Amino acid sequence: MEAALKAMSDPTRRKILQLVQNEEMPAGAIASNFPVSRPAISQHLAVLKSAGLIDERRSGVKRLYRTRVAGMAELKVFLEMFWDVRLERLKAAVEADIKKEESCDDDVQN
Repeated sequence: MEAALKAMSDPTRRKILQLVQNEEMPAGAIASNFPVSRPAISQHLAVLKSAGLIDERRSGVKRLYRTRVAGMAELKVFLEMFWDVRLERLKAAVEADIKKEESCDDDVQN
C-alpha cells in the first residue's frame, strides 16, 4: 500500500494513470502527452508497475500499459476508510447544529 501511495504522490504518474485507465497504451503514446523524455516516462511506468497500479503486456516489440484494476481497488478501499470517518464526523456535526437551531427556535417561541 505504501508503494502505491508514494507512486500516486507524483502528478506525472497520476496523469499516466488517467491516460491508461480505459485503454492500453504504448509507452511512446503515453510519453507524447508530457514535456519530458521517454526514459523519464519509462521510469514513471516502472514505479507504477512495481506499486501494482498498472499492468504491462508485450505485443510484438511494443509494451502496452493499462491500469491494474486490483491495485486501484486496494487503494480505493484504503482511501474510502478516511472518507467514511470524515463523512460520519460531518454528519454528526450537522445533526448537532440542527439540534442547536431547534433548541434556539424553541427558546425564542417560548
